[in-house]
Amino acid sequence: MGSGKVTFVALLLCLSVGVIAEDPYLYFTWNVTYGTIAPLGVPQQGILINGQFPGPRINCTSNNNIVVNVFNNLDEPFLLTWNGVQHRKNSWQDGTPGTMCPIMPGQNFTYRFQVKDQIGSYYYFPTTALHRAAGGFGALNVHSRALIPVPFDNPADEYNVFVGDWYNKGHKTLKKILDGGRTIGRPDGIIINGKSAKVGEAKEPLFTMEAGKTYRYRFCNLGMRSSVNVRFQGHPMKLVELEGSHTVQNIYDSLDLHVGQCLSVLVTADQEPKDYYLVVSTRFLKQALSSVAIIRYANGKGPASPELPTPPPENTEGIAWSMNQFRSFRWNLTASAARPNPQGSYHYGQINITRTIKIFNSMSQVDGKLRYGLNGISHTDGETPLKLVEYFGATDKAFKYDLMADEAPADQTKLNLAANVKNATFRNFVEIIFENHEKTIRTYHLDGYSFFAVAVEPGRWSPEKRKNYNLVDGLSRNNIQVYPNSWAAIMLTFDNAGMWNLRSEMWEKTYLGEQLYFSVLSPSRSLRDEYNIPDNHPLCGIVKGMPMPAPYNA
Repeated sequence: MGSGKVTFVALLLCLSVGVIAEDPYLYFTWNVTYGTIAPLGVPQQGILINGQFPGPRINCTSNNNIVVNVFNNLDEPFLLTWNGVQHRKNSWQDGTPGTMCPIMPGQNFTYRFQVKDQIGSYYYFPTTALHRAAGGFGALNVHSRALIPVPFDNPADEYNVFVGDWYNKGHKTLKKILDGGRTIGRPDGIIINGKSAKVGEAKEPLFTMEAGKTYRYRFCNLGMRSSVNVRFQGHPMKLVELEGSHTVQNIYDSLDLHVGQCLSVLVTADQEPKDYYLVVSTRFLKQALSSVAIIRYANGKGPASPELPTPPPENTEGIAWSMNQFRSFRWNLTASAARPNPQGSYHYGQINITRTIKIFNSMSQVDGKLRYGLNGISHTDGETPLKLVEYFGATDKAFKYDLMADEAPADQTKLNLAANVKNATFRNFVEIIFENHEKTIRTYHLDGYSFFAVAVEPGRWSPEKRKNYNLVDGLSRNNIQVYPNSWAAIMLTFDNAGMWNLRSEMWEKTYLGEQLYFSVLSPSRSLRDEYNIPDNHPLCGIVKGMPMPAPYNA
């Protein structure tokens, strides 16, 4: 029998007995510990993963299964979230206080999730306490499968760059400040991959490039509150990906990167072989902060020039500049990649909106302490994760749905402390408007989804503003900025069942209540729409000791 017939018969046998090959698994074991770090030269307690700061990088491919066994060797409860990973049907792995009991000191938990039909630049970070201010974060890069062409040539190498503001006060001190009702104030500096440098300082290069080759830089802003601008000395950047969407490949001298956001650029080493500076500086602060890192040419000769590339404008002109840059980000509809509709462009602009949710952020004093909130509700975490309370049918003992209205309250100076949980109808197509009346910028992230970022505009939103929406090639992403005295609009389908966190990415504001959870329940309560609670999922609070609910059926 010829080899072709053998293969064909083997295929028939596999099909007849129902053999289906699973997507590949990647396994990781992470030990979370304290360690002394000094990003700005001041020693402080940091959070390390396997002794690293930033933590280990996860390099994976679309549809891979990720298994991460996390050992908590801190003296506090700990959780990791996987920012940008959609966790289809699986909010059990989302790693927020509303979905999971924390990993207690001396214990471990194994996360199991699939990067289903995704590509792009993402990251993980801790959601407990003020741990984000201490480290515990790292890269999660999702590559396209080999059979799916990428709209640019393979780079010579890929480099992850974490940028953002930093505080010299330790994370426990920062937490005490917030718990005491005060703001943590202005950051102390800017770091690049856990380090900071000034022009002229003798530092080891951050990365090395070979002349004539092109490299992919994946930037993420993991700061606490500050938007930044990134730019290379003498090297333009070609934007190719932003939070899971291949972009129209425009060229930029500098790019604004707001808190929580990620993007990828291509940089070609086509200049004189020597050292060059990567520059990161804050945006929209009264007193700008900046840091540099050295990018070195292999076998290059000569130091980087002290003349740095000019930053973009500030104040009102700077906000207009940044808004225009946002509008220049367009989805590459001709590229093949994981997308809401793999066969072509997703015609989100032709879908009828079933619900408009208008979200207004505010700050106030509650019992003499600073709080932040959304539509008059300042979120508080209870002793039991919201998802567990809901799953065990015990919501009457823990929280009420829909305390927050779809419109801003008449009295915008008052905040009520409560668990902020909104019902969302499964598979409804909705519009969410963020309106920021304050003088500082905001960024918001939604777990479990990518949404279409269709508009960012100055002033106040009204229905006639919809004529300004980009309804053709707006990026599918998971993070949106809202400029001072401005609004932003996103559109999405609530098609991922689970409990999903919408939060400010400014962690001070999140910690003090500027967040909510969307409860997206499938009417069928079936495995087709949502997975059962994992066997290893810890129980805590009021559900501990309760009888397990009947599992969902197929």
